[in-house]
Order: sequence, then C-alpha cells, then structure tokens
Amino acid sequence: MSRRLAALRRSLDAMPSPVEDRPGLLLRDPFGYTEDIVIVPPPLVRFLRFFDGEHEEGDLAAALYRATGELSASGVARQLADRLGGGGFLEDEELVRRREVRHRAFAEAPARGPSHAGEAYPSDVGELAALLDGWLRARPEDEASAPGDVYAVAAPHVSPQGGFRSYASAYSALPADAADRTVVVLGTSHHGAPERFGLTRKPYVTPFGSAGTDLAVVETLVAEGGEAAVVEDYCHAVEHSIEFQVIFLQHRLGPGVRIVPVLCGPFAAATCGGCRPEDDAAVARFIGALGELHAREGRRLLWVLGVDMAHVGRRYGDELDARAGAGHLARVEERDRGRIAALAAGDADAFWDLVSENEDDLRWCGASPFYAFLRATLPGRGALLRYEQWNIDPASVVSFAALAFGRGAAAPPREGGA
Repeated sequence: MSRRLAALRRSLDAMPSPVEDRPGLLLRDPFGYTEDIVIVPPPLVRFLRFFDGEHEEGDLAAALYRATGELSASGVARQLADRLGGGGFLEDEELVRRREVRHRAFAEAPARGPSHAGEAYPSDVGELAALLDGWLRARPEDEASAPGDVYAVAAPHVSPQGGFRSYASAYSALPADAADRTVVVLGTSHHGAPERFGLTRKPYVTPFGSAGTDLAVVETLVAEGGEAAVVEDYCHAVEHSIEFQVIFLQHRLGPGVRIVPVLCGPFAAATCGGCRPEDDAAVARFIGALGELHAREGRRLLWVLGVDMAHVGRRYGDELDARAGAGHLARVEERDRGRIAALAAGDADAFWDLVSENEDDLRWCGASPFYAFLRATLPGRGALLRYEQWNIDPASVVSFAALAFGRGAAAPPREGGA
C-alpha cells in the first residue's frame, strides 16, 4: 500500500544551490533540528509539490514516470521521500522526535552556547579580538555625529564580515559609562512566532566568555509582559541577531557585560493599512512593560538593537538579480532612508506607515525591534551614522545601518555628510 507523503516543512531555508557542480534547490534547517543539507536536483524540484500532506508516494512515482518514462521512477520517489523524511525536512514523527530532543537540551542547558562561532566569526579568542580591533580602528568617517547623551544604538545582524563598517560605527558610539549599565538587546527573531517576544535567563557564552543575564530585569519582563512573553524561547539557541551583538559588546565593554536578551517576533498582523502592532493586546502589554522598565531604570540601562533592513533579490523571492547600489537598489535606498528618517525623529507612527506600504515589500526584518524600541523609550534624537547595502549572494542584497539615539540635542551633520 502506498504511504502518505508528509508535508515539506515551511520553516526551511530554501535557496538556489551555491555549489557549482551541484545545481538545484538547497534546503537547510535554520532551527538546527538537523544539520544536514539537501540539494534537490533541478529535474526533481517541481515534484516537491507532492510533499503537501495530501499526496501518496504512488502519486509522486506516477508523476515521475509520466515525466521521464523511466521504470525506476518508483525507486526515485522512495529515495526522495526517505531522504527528506529521515533528515527531518518533513512534518512527520521524525521531526517531532528531533524537535523534542533539541528543545529539551536547550531548556536543560545552563548557558546559551556560541552557535555561530567558527562559521560567522572566529572561535579563537585572540583571532576574534584582533579582527574586531582592526574593524574598529579602520572605521571610515560616519555620515553624521552621534547625538548627545547616547542611550541606544542600532547595529546590523548581517554577517560581521559583510557589515563590519556599520557594526564599528554603532559600537564606537557607545557612551563612556556603557560598561556600568545593563544592556537590553532587542534582536530580530527570524524564526519566532509573530506577535511574541522570546526571553531567556541563560547567559550568552562566546569565545570571550560568559555575558551574564540581568535576571532581575528578565524576571520583571516575564512577570509583567503577559502572554506575548515566551520564556526560555528555543529560538535563542539558533538565532544570530543577539549573538553578534554580544561579541561586540564584550569586546568593547568586557566579557562579563550584563545583558537582557529579547528576541522580537514579526508584527505580521499589523502590516495591513492603518493597523498598529499594539492593536494586539498582548503586544501592547509587552511593549508597555518595556516602557515601564525604561522609565523606572533610566540611565542604568543601555539599549542595543540587532537589526537588518531590506531584503531584495532571488534569495527572497524577487525575480531580479539584485546588485548593491545599482538599478532598483537605488530606489530601495531612497525608501530605506525615508524609514530611517522617521526612526531618527522618534516618530513610531510615521515609521510604521512606511513599513506597512505594500505589506512591507522591502522585508525589513528589523521592523519589530525598531518599533518596540520607539514606543517603549520615546527617543528624542537619533542620527544615522552609516547606511550600507551588501550582496549576500550574487543575486540578493541586504541593507543595514548604524544609528545612535540620545537624550541630548542632535549633533550637526558633518560637512558633506547626509
């Protein structure tokens, strides 16, 4: 009897294979339930539609036979189903088992380990320190000076190798007393549930050592944040948007810097015209808890946002080869800078109106941390320090920036600056 084919997971990363001698569709798991990577050859890609939870293996085999006339079609169908299912790429019992194992391991772990060391940045502490030192020393002049009395910066979460200039600009703007403060890090949750905020009590460990979590602040947000707060969110185990900020914070402020790591899920329900994220009562309550924390703790806190901006090109579903700064990307920069101007003005409503245009066709993954920050802290002054676009692959571009927010008067633009 033909077996039912489980649905292909929607949470997978899917992109054209970068391996020159192995073309096709590359599938990988951002949640880390499997470390396998599958490259589906071009002739088989269109048959992935049979993995929808409704078709049987016999349906796939019959379609393959009709397309190829090969008697081995049933064997190919079985091999494809076994490879995807055995590797954790389908919504089946194997995925449930893998998910339970990984979530339990994270819940029981005493610390959050360095998930991206050795890949996105060096795992050797000396090599990492030398790399960050070089980036900070070589930082070109920024577009503008930071405002007075900086209490927050926004930095990218793109690969440090691609965004090091903006990282350097953001972390060079930290105030002189930053090491004495608890740092609330609002990171993009690429894999978290919409309208939710992921918290963890675990310290973040990197090659520099352990960055301690300010447990009193975390417990306050757990108690006051309501149902939008997801406690010990597994997304922390695999997410890079906070980890990258921690290595820069430790480098600048010392390995034992105190942090409050908060992953901000997308505000998906609020991208329709006229809607606001706080129309969701749970989101409103958590942002309110952040605001009360800011009002109560004041200068004891520093805020860091780990945020990227637009995502354009083949990797993101656009039918165009995106090139940083060229063609269509010039218009993307113009629109990005419009949103950045609203951020610098502290105007949450204007910012969200721009994000909501065309249901955020620019795909600003940092929109929710930015908005939560604006509503919670009501910044008076902001400055764009650097704006960049970077080809993450030959046909896809990510934009990002460095910003600083202060309580004091805005600094005048540098001569010739934006």
